[in-house]
Amino acid sequence: MKLKIAVLAGDGIGPEVTHEATQILQAAAEFGGHEFTFTEALIGGVAITANGTPLPQTTIDMCLESDAVLLGAVGDNKFNHLTPDKRPEAGLLQIRQELGGFANLRPSVAYPALSENSPLRPEVTKGADILFVRELLGGLYFGQPRWWNKEGNGGGEAINTMRYTRDEVVRVARVAFELAQKRRKKLTSVDKANVLECSQLWRATVDSLKGDYPDVTVEHQLVDSMAMHLMNIPRNFDVVLTENLFGDILSDESGVITGSLGMLPSATIGGKVNLYEPVHGSAPDIAGTGKANPLGAILTAAMVLRHSGGLEQEAVAIEAAVAKVLEAGHRTADIARGNTAANVTTQQMGKLVHQALAESIDRHQSLHAV
Repeated sequence: MKLKIAVLAGDGIGPEVTHEATQILQAAAEFGGHEFTFTEALIGGVAITANGTPLPQTTIDMCLESDAVLLGAVGDNKFNHLTPDKRPEAGLLQIRQELGGFANLRPSVAYPALSENSPLRPEVTKGADILFVRELLGGLYFGQPRWWNKEGNGGGEAINTMRYTRDEVVRVARVAFELAQKRRKKLTSVDKANVLECSQLWRATVDSLKGDYPDVTVEHQLVDSMAMHLMNIPRNFDVVLTENLFGDILSDESGVITGSLGMLPSATIGGKVNLYEPVHGSAPDIAGTGKANPLGAILTAAMVLRHSGGLEQEAVAIEAAVAKVLEAGHRTADIARGNTAANVTTQQMGKLVHQALAESIDRHQSLHAV
C-alpha cells in the first residue's frame, strides 16, 4: 500500500502532536511493508505570518494531490484582532470546503484505564463506545445570510442562517447507516424537531432511509435530552448522527467520557480527499512545554489507515498500543489527575506507543511464523 499524506501541523501544540502521529504512521508502514510519503504545508496562524493568509493556494493544491490530509490544530490568540474571515480558523473552514468532506467521524471510547479521569462514575462510562457522525458542510456554520451589524438599534444585530437540503441530509445519513451496519447496528439521530423546520426535514429524511438498512435499529433524540443521556447512559449509544452545530457540541461533551479532549480523534470523509485531525484545539498556553497529549493525534493516525488506506489490521494495532500504554499507567498532564509520578512528556508518550506497537507487531509476526 502506498499513501501520500499531506501534513498540516498548524498552530500551538499542533506541530508537537502531529510529529508523534507521523512517527507512528511511519512505524506502521515499516512493520506492514507499506510506503507512506509525507509532505508538509502551512495552515492557520503560521500561514498568516508567512503568507498573509490562513490557507495559501499552495497548501490547497498539495492537499488535493494527496491521498489523505493530517492536520494538527489551528488557532492563535494573537490574531483575534482580525476579522473572522482572516483569522486562523478561517483556514480550517476553507480546507474542509475545498476537500469536500461532509461527514465528520468522531469516536468516543471509555478506556478502562482512564475511568478515574472522568467526572462520571466508572459504572456509568464502562463499555461506552460511541461514533459520532457530524454533518460538516451545512447548517449555521455555512448558511447565508450571515452578518453582524454593530451599529444597529439597541447595540447591534447579528444573523446566522441554519439551512439544509434533503440531499445534504441523505448523504451524511447513509454514511452513518453504513457505519452502524459494521458496528452494533444501532443509529441514534439527534435533532430539535419540536421547534426547528431544519430538524423536521432532518428527521423525515432519516426515516425515509430506514427501509434501505433493515438491520439497523433507528431512534430519534432531541438534542437537549441527548446531552443529558450522553452523561447518564453513554453505553446505550452506538452511532450518533447529527447536524453541524449539535454534532460539534455533543462530540466535545463526550470528552467527559474519555477523560480528556486530548483523547479524541476525528476523520472527515466523503470528499475529494479525507481530512484527519484530533478534536482538541491548539492550546497555545502549553505549546512547546511538552505537556500536550499526543494520543488524540495518534488515534487520528489510526483513522487515516482505516479510512484512506483500508488498513484495518494496522489501525487496530495502533489503537491497541494506545490502550496498552494507558493500562501500564503512563499519563500526560491532562490525564494524570495529579499523579506526577506517572507523568510523561508528549515525546515520551509517542515513544511508548511506538514501543507497544512494535511489540504487538513482533508478537503477531512470531505467531504467524510458527
